[in-house]
Order: sequence, then C-alpha cells, then structure tokens
Amino acid sequence: MSRPTSPDPAASVVADAERGHWADTLLPPWLRPYARLARWERPIGWWLLLWPCWWSAALASDAAGRALPNLWHLVLFFVGAVAMRGAGCTWNDIVDRDIDDKVARTRSRPIPSGQVDVARARLFLVAQALVGLAVLLQFGAFAIVLGLSSLGIVAAYPFAKRITDWPQAVLGLAFSWGALMGWAAARGELALAPVALYLGAIAWTIGYDTIYAHQDKEDDAVVGVRSTALLFGAKTRIWVGGLYGGTIVCFAVALFSAGVGPLAFLGLAAFAAHLGRQVVRLDIDDPDLCLALFRSNREAGALFFAGLILDGLVRAL
Repeated sequence: MSRPTSPDPAASVVADAERGHWADTLLPPWLRPYARLARWERPIGWWLLLWPCWWSAALASDAAGRALPNLWHLVLFFVGAVAMRGAGCTWNDIVDRDIDDKVARTRSRPIPSGQVDVARARLFLVAQALVGLAVLLQFGAFAIVLGLSSLGIVAAYPFAKRITDWPQAVLGLAFSWGALMGWAAARGELALAPVALYLGAIAWTIGYDTIYAHQDKEDDAVVGVRSTALLFGAKTRIWVGGLYGGTIVCFAVALFSAGVGPLAFLGLAAFAAHLGRQVVRLDIDDPDLCLALFRSNREAGALFFAGLILDGLVRAL
C-alpha cells in the first residue's frame, strides 16, 4: 500500500481518538492513518458489532445442550467484526468526507485532514472487505448467503443521516446482523430465537447510538445531519429507556424460545441493570458522559454473554 503524506504532523492526531493506543505507538507512521481510518484505536465499535454474533453463537449452543459454542466460530466472528467494522468506517468516511470537514470532532479524521486520499481509502476498503469475505466463506452455504445479504444495509447506512431522522435504526439493522449469523453458522437455519435476538439488538443499537450522537448534535444541526438525538431532544431519556426496555423484552423472548436455563436469564438481568443505570445517569448536555455511557455497552454485552456461557456449562454437566 502506498504511503500517505501527512501535510502536518499535528494533523495525525484525530480529535476523538484514544491517546497512547498501540495503533499510534507500535505501528509504523505510514500505517497509522489507515489504523485511524479503520478505528483500530477505538475497539468499542467492533465490540458492539461482535457481541450479537457471540450472543447468537452461545444461544445456539446452549439451546442444543452443548457446554460451549464453537470456539473456531467465535474466532472467525472476532476477525470478521474487526475487518467489517473497519471497512464500514472507511466507507462511512469516504461518503461523509465533506460533512466530516464541517464537524469539530471529525474534521481531523484521515480523509478530511488529508492524511489519506480517497483513492487509497477505497483500496483499503477493498482489502478489509476481502478479509471479511474470507471469514464468511468459512461458514456453511446458508450463513454465507445470509451474511452477503447484509451488504446493502451496510452500504446504505452513511446516506441515512441525509434522508431520515432515524439513521440509528439503519445502523441497528447492520450492526445487529450477527444476532442472526451466530445461530445460522451453528445450525444452518434461523428460528424465532435469533430473530427475537436480532430485533432486541436493533433497539439496543438505536439506544446507545442515540446517546453517542448527542456529542455532535449542535454541529449536526448546523450542517443538516439528521439523528435520533436531534429527534428525541429533551425526551431522550424516555426514548432510550423505552428502547432499552424493548431490548430486554426481545431478549427474554429469545431465551424462552431457545429453552435455556436460569443462568442465561440471570445474565439478562445483569444486562438490564446495566442499561437501566445508563438511563438514570444520562445527561444529554454532557458529551464526556455520553461517550462514557456509550462505551460502557461493551461491559453490558459481556454480562449477557457470560450468562449464556455459564448456563451452557452448567446445563451440560
């Protein structure tokens, strides 16, 4: 890959990137702008993409009476989540480069700041997509077709903020697809359980991304970008609480449908408590708190996953 030329060393610092991350300290300087383009220094994105995959794989395993999900599948989902999250971010930045240049938090990103030109960004997008394709081809035919069918939603997402007040719903459709994939990879079919898990994950995504979007609401209003943060406004706490409540109901339906044991429901209860705490603490006028609450969904996802894993282990004894 050709090496980009950064017009100014200071421009290599992205405003909302994590400081001191390995992507900025261990990678060679020429590769760092691409790492930022893929958001490697911000793992929260691929965690949020990964959790529905792992939940679904663990749910399928628990429902089948196995102690643990297919570990190879978990590894594949991890690699795929990192690759496809990076590809999605790269595509988003290509499409949004003119908007990003007008928003304080995003104008220092690699494309609007001139660290990576659009042609190189497109090549990097293709490279990441090929990694994702290689992962997908490790599964059965049903899962492969199901995975490929999500690409239209992924491609459409960057345009949603221009035409609807609900771009977070489009993100939810894309980011939650793993809730179908884990089950499909394990069983070669779909059922009510993964579909309910998918619907719940969509509501979860809309909730946490609404919290995230409150960081940019003033700039978004100026440049004409639409979001549920602007739509919900002062009623955001009520809306997020309702969305999170819908998540719990859908997840409970998934667990009942799959016929899992009490530890899975205990994990769901811990997950629900975490989401409830987010709603109680939420202050839409505190960008730092909004970012912290958004990132805390990594731990929320871990609680639900732990319940599924423990339930499978105990029930298999």
